[in-house]
Amino acid sequence: MLNNTPKSRFAGILLVLGILLIAANLRATFTGIAPVLEQIINHFGLSASQAGFLTTLPLIAFAVVSPMAATLAKKQGLERTLFVALLFILAGVAARVINTSAMLFVGTAIIGVGIAIANVLLPSLIKRDFPAKVALMTSAYVLTMGVVSGGFSTLVFPLSQLNGLGWQLALGSSALITLASIIVWMSQLSKHTKPASIDQHTDTSKSVWRYLLAWQITLLLGLNSFLNYIIITWLPSILTETGHSATQAGAYHGAFQIATALPGLILIPLLAKLKDQSALSFILAMLSALSALGLLYMPSFAFVWTLMLGFCSGACFILGLSFISLRTDDSQQAASLSGMSQSVGYLLAAIGPMLAGALHTTTGSWSAPLWLCAIAGVLCALCGLGSGKNTTLAKSAN
Repeated sequence: MLNNTPKSRFAGILLVLGILLIAANLRATFTGIAPVLEQIINHFGLSASQAGFLTTLPLIAFAVVSPMAATLAKKQGLERTLFVALLFILAGVAARVINTSAMLFVGTAIIGVGIAIANVLLPSLIKRDFPAKVALMTSAYVLTMGVVSGGFSTLVFPLSQLNGLGWQLALGSSALITLASIIVWMSQLSKHTKPASIDQHTDTSKSVWRYLLAWQITLLLGLNSFLNYIIITWLPSILTETGHSATQAGAYHGAFQIATALPGLILIPLLAKLKDQSALSFILAMLSALSALGLLYMPSFAFVWTLMLGFCSGACFILGLSFISLRTDDSQQAASLSGMSQSVGYLLAAIGPMLAGALHTTTGSWSAPLWLCAIAGVLCALCGLGSGKNTTLAKSAN
């Protein structure tokens, strides 16, 4: 570990627990909307375009805020900036409980700001504090993110029906996770450390936007997010249109998100053994494309395709996050590449659900949106061939 080695085993446990709790907030707080989206539409009388905008608001916030996160961390320190991110998430969750459509949108946007900051800075924190365990820690926090979001998506619809609780309090229950995260992370605030300084002998002063490898990693994450968020947003609608009940669709939606986390259990030993991950990235992304077409042409096996889509897109996400650390030369460059990849990536992710919804409205079918997912999967596979090579940004430029 660099800069702030824990003085005791307990301090180290608190740091890891804090990272995992922050990760628990990074999906559940906004993906939980999908299973109760019909209730929200009926409650406020939202149009289809307004509902689509609601689901993409966090992604737009990710794209706008991500490039600013590294700069904020340089000024305030990683620990304090991550604490601010948690406060944003808590404020957004609380705002959505207020019974107005305006606060629903405002709260969702605020949640997006908090998640964007934490999304960018966690890979940098891991590279700085766990340089020898990047794959392990990345897989652990992605596993946590997927399991919590999947569990929440599975429970949110039944919870909204429990004793007339309603969708607002059901969604608001995610605040319990955020509060626990804030309490645990407070132990890190005294450190106030910044990303590791740049080695003067490395070529990290060059903007990451000028590296081909950086663009390959960015598009790997971006195209995977494009596909992933189309499925996260519209899977319940796709399934109910093919005859599944709302409860079953919600359960499949939860299973999809849990499946995105499972690759971490397999990739931990694989990443430790594989110096070149090109073939692995290519195969996983191609399987994502195949699974999207499976939903279209073999809907009777929807559960299988859902699990495969979740597993493969989750694996590509873990690989992309690992590449941010593995392909950079120091933690500051990792923060910059993380900001770049998540800004561009989430811009693509924001476009995906809206474009898929528009295609469905125009054609009256989910064929075009699912073909769009398949094409994104193929392009993601091609980017994986380049980003999976065993090199770094500085070496790749020579």
